[in-house]
Amino acid sequence: MANKIIRINKKGDDGYKVISIRIKDGTLQKLDELSQKSNRSRNEIINIILESSINDVEID
Repeated sequence: MANKIIRINKKGDDGYKVISIRIKDGTLQKLDELSQKSNRSRNEIINIILESSINDVEID
């Protein structure tokens, strides 16, 4: 049987970057509620919200 090559990406090579933010308690609570109701991680919820609204922001 031939050896099968297993490729493992280095951490961070998945196109995502780790960041740290400050967030208000109320906003965090709402994120956690959405996370619980949708059975998705907080990270998934934040990414969904950012991706769906980032193009709607205008800077004057």
